[in-house]
Amino acid sequence: MKQALRLTILAGLLLSIGGCSSTTFVYNRLDFIIPWYVGKYVDLTRDQKKFLDAQLAPFLSWHRNEELPLYLGIVDDIELVLEGPVTGAGVAALATSFEEAWLRVEYRGLEWMLALGGQLSRQQMMEFVAELREKQVEYEEEYLSRSDQEYREEAYENLQDSAQDFLGRLDWGQRGILEEAAAQLQRSDAIWLRERARWLDRLEALLQREEGWQEGVREALRNREQTTSEDYRAVYEHNSRVIYQGLATLANTRSDKQDRRLRKRLDDLREDIESLIAAGA
Repeated sequence: MKQALRLTILAGLLLSIGGCSSTTFVYNRLDFIIPWYVGKYVDLTRDQKKFLDAQLAPFLSWHRNEELPLYLGIVDDIELVLEGPVTGAGVAALATSFEEAWLRVEYRGLEWMLALGGQLSRQQMMEFVAELREKQVEYEEEYLSRSDQEYREEAYENLQDSAQDFLGRLDWGQRGILEEAAAQLQRSDAIWLRERARWLDRLEALLQREEGWQEGVREALRNREQTTSEDYRAVYEHNSRVIYQGLATLANTRSDKQDRRLRKRLDDLREDIESLIAAGA
């Protein structure tokens, strides 16, 4: 269940906290959004929905009370990095902070996922796995049909959209920085899909729910870095270095206007997090 729900939990608890006016609204609706997303993969009975609500309540309380204050520290770190020349290592350190935040959410959230998994019928579990398999086919059709040029063009567009969200319109030189970064990326879609397919195989076996299956899922999650292929790790590390350095170079070219916009986004982010913390006090 982890792989299917990761996007929503990560987006809801981390990435949606991006300083926009809807941040607090989205966050405060997670108790509705997460069950809705689960329902896209498996139809829950009324009793199962109530069970899920009961499982989510302490999880969301933990996140608001213990995790959100840590995010304020990440905002501080971002502002500190911006005070001097930005380096690839500095961007990498910030990325590590976000990854660690996600891992804490993942490990904590795994428990309510496992609890819900124990409530599903065999038919529901089969439908859940079938939905994951169908998504795999959709991803393969969408991503593997791209040429190398299309892959890099989409990578560039994604980088540009993300950068402009925080900096505003980029000039031609800044766009060139991102184009160069995209050109250096190694294709990761095929190898990622192979890793995802292997994970689905392991997950499907575990979701037969033989004795000790919950600990099996926990163990698989703890050891995922050891079970991913060397090729996958090499591509991931290469692309990460390229992107971190590209973002650092871009940050060092920001104009005064772009700097003001960026710092305004960070101020808004801080205010949103502080208001969420206060609302839970």
